[in-house]
Amino acid sequence: MKTYYRTHNLGELRIADIGMKVTLSGWVDTKRDLGGLTFIDLRDREGKTQIIFHTDYTSSETVELAQKLRNEAVIRIEGIVRERENKNPNMPTGDIEIIAEKLEVLNNCDVLPFQISNEESLSENIRLRYRYLDLRRAQMARNLKMRHKMIMAIRSYMDERGFLDIDTPILTKSTPEGARDFLVPSRTNEGEFYALPQSPQLFKQLLMISGVEKYYQIAKCFRDEDLRADRQPEFTQLDIELSFVEQKDIMNEIEGLAKRVFETVTGEKADYDFPRMPYKEAMERYGSDKPDTRFGVELKDLTNLVKNCSFNGFRSVIEAGGVVKAVVAPGVAEQFSRKNLSDYEEYVKTYFGAKGMAWLKITPEGINSPIAKFFSGDELNEIVKATEAKIGDIIMIIADRAKVVYGALGAVRLRIGKELGLINNDEFRFLWVVDFPMFEYDEEEKRYKAQHHPFTSIKEEDMNLFLNGEMEEIRTNSYDLVLNGSEIGGGSIRIFNPEIQSKVFERLGFSTEEAREKFGFFVDAFKYGAPPHGGLAFGIDRWLMVMLKEQSIRDVIPFPKTNKGQCLMTEAPSKVDEKQLEELCLKSVDKK
Repeated sequence: MKTYYRTHNLGELRIADIGMKVTLSGWVDTKRDLGGLTFIDLRDREGKTQIIFHTDYTSSETVELAQKLRNEAVIRIEGIVRERENKNPNMPTGDIEIIAEKLEVLNNCDVLPFQISNEESLSENIRLRYRYLDLRRAQMARNLKMRHKMIMAIRSYMDERGFLDIDTPILTKSTPEGARDFLVPSRTNEGEFYALPQSPQLFKQLLMISGVEKYYQIAKCFRDEDLRADRQPEFTQLDIELSFVEQKDIMNEIEGLAKRVFETVTGEKADYDFPRMPYKEAMERYGSDKPDTRFGVELKDLTNLVKNCSFNGFRSVIEAGGVVKAVVAPGVAEQFSRKNLSDYEEYVKTYFGAKGMAWLKITPEGINSPIAKFFSGDELNEIVKATEAKIGDIIMIIADRAKVVYGALGAVRLRIGKELGLINNDEFRFLWVVDFPMFEYDEEEKRYKAQHHPFTSIKEEDMNLFLNGEMEEIRTNSYDLVLNGSEIGGGSIRIFNPEIQSKVFERLGFSTEEAREKFGFFVDAFKYGAPPHGGLAFGIDRWLMVMLKEQSIRDVIPFPKTNKGQCLMTEAPSKVDEKQLEELCLKSVDKK
């Protein structure tokens, strides 16, 4: 669109445009002064174009004005396109340049807190404080554009497949869904609170009861939980629900969506059927319910092999119901010192609660290990055989409760993969993980919780276990989509029988009154003809982060929070006026 400010964008002009008179506007990206000749790379969202200010073509006053420009000043120029003598193959517009005839300074720029065109690493706090400047950087501008393309690909696919885009409330009822709710006090209902939705879970199921049949929404969700590199207090979720479907129907539908989005963002095709792995197998082989399958280093079970050994560190754990498992770090026996191994041991102790980590170095001279003296030669050889270790490898072993062993060794496996360069970072691998447990025991609260959520349906073959009051081995009709070791989406077939739903609440320790208070409106709806239904939700931000190979989720969100949940740009959260608190019947309390 031609306007007063531009006839073309700054990534558009080519050799075919030579001789054309053009008007361009944008930000001064870089500037080079050579006496009566000034070069400026002018930048906008679409790219850069080189502008030349020369006294042979431009008034001396205009050249002087150009020489005074600072980087990031906003200017408008008029000029003629000509072929560039020293072409730049790294710029799409590198074959041409503009001989400027007129210059208008639309806005000057103050001293910058950092150089926009500098691609060197910057302090994240500085980047977040001046996010509006950070978003001008090439990497961040690309990420914003890719986020837009991703959303458009989703909307196009969902529309083609007959889904309705329906929004659900942001102010809703507080219900126990796993994380803490963000609460919003109601001014007009004294002493009562709304909650911001952790997900639209209840509403999308109600939409199925409403007869919508195919629903989706790109929804804002909120969870008041501890943050990390791939988690934010507010995040964007692609929420999907379908009626009259089985698990395979949903997975096939979603696989088509995932392939469309993946190709749109990465330019690559995922032209294969995504593998499907039961949760139990994923944990036993990889120590994770979201395994990175781009490399090996799988967990090996030594429990039966060492249950009668003389090493009490293993034997006592097994007698208490624990397990002993190992991973092999290939080819590092010479380069890994005791300090390196101590670092791994502290890592599993600090972050995963393991009591320790044993190790065996396989050297040409034999096995080197502080625990070797507790084992016979045959026993050591059996361990080496079971782990498939070779000369030059190190066997790392953890003995503990199964949950601790899986978490710790799964993390050790990933660390080995990254530190030893075993992961092909140019490769993408999708994987379905299915059949998650219905319940998991919370050691802190000393009770069972729903591993996904309490509306997940139980596999038909495990229903008798559930009805008989068992908790440990019950599997669900559930599925998570994993990409390169990150869970990008997950869902399940839902319970649509009100009696089964009430019994699940009972198993989770809710009294009839508590279940009624929290979910009464929801359970009531199921009395009026609920269809079989199920769905899935994608974490848009995390999915995009993985596809763009970014290390932090904050690099794909326009205005993210820090690890403390703060917005450094707007200085939120912040204190509010006492009068505002009084209107809400609230009082600020100093917890110190």
